[in-house]
Amino acid sequence: MRRKFAVQLYTLRKECELDFPATLRTLGSMGWAGVETAGLHGYSAEEIAEVLAEAGLKTAGMHVSVERLRTDPQGIMAEARLLGTKRLICPSVPHEWRNEQGYVKLREELNASAAEMGSEGFTVGFHNHAFEFDTNVGGQDALSYLIDPSPDNAVLAEIDVYWLTKAGYDPASFIEPYGGRMPTMHLKDMTGDERRTYAEIGTGIIDFEPLLLWGERNGVDWYVVEQDICEGNALDSVRISLGHLHALADRLEAGTR
Repeated sequence: MRRKFAVQLYTLRKECELDFPATLRTLGSMGWAGVETAGLHGYSAEEIAEVLAEAGLKTAGMHVSVERLRTDPQGIMAEARLLGTKRLICPSVPHEWRNEQGYVKLREELNASAAEMGSEGFTVGFHNHAFEFDTNVGGQDALSYLIDPSPDNAVLAEIDVYWLTKAGYDPASFIEPYGGRMPTMHLKDMTGDERRTYAEIGTGIIDFEPLLLWGERNGVDWYVVEQDICEGNALDSVRISLGHLHALADRLEAGTR
């Protein structure tokens, strides 16, 4: 399981902007197995692929806007091939689309991208926040509508367990319908105080054990840590998160032997 832990690079956006290659090398030396990209900070995919190989990191997936999925599919696929991933994930809903008609349009666009790129082996997923639960589409909350596990919907789930908790849902219960349809899961902890804000994995109130156990039974390839805001040094934050995840993974695997 240790080889399934990746970090979403949005967490380290300031560090990546300052020195992307150095940040990747630091993550590799920490023991991370992979990264999920959120842009290349002015570098070419060839340059970053070389650094990833040097650092011993794989690419868990790429966050790509719905606009780019629509307008630059060939460029996206070329970049993804160089980085060694087939997982493309829409990271959010454009603000002006956060209504019933917008979510219908988003699902149509993501399915169109999945159809266009699926023949080349690529998948298209969606990463949630909490605001999708503010809108209903055809009797479902907008998130359930977007990632509905039905044969006519190709949009895969990238569930962010923090945002589910923020919206008042139990993540372990919510993810049950998405077995085989969630190659990447976003792990993020929540403080236990009244702020209910971002925390390093293992320091907050979210129970990750049932999530990892479910993931191992249901086809999760990567557990991707994202911390939108780090109160201290972001590299220290991801180091703390990885340490807790390694310890948890070791306990779970020891318990199955």
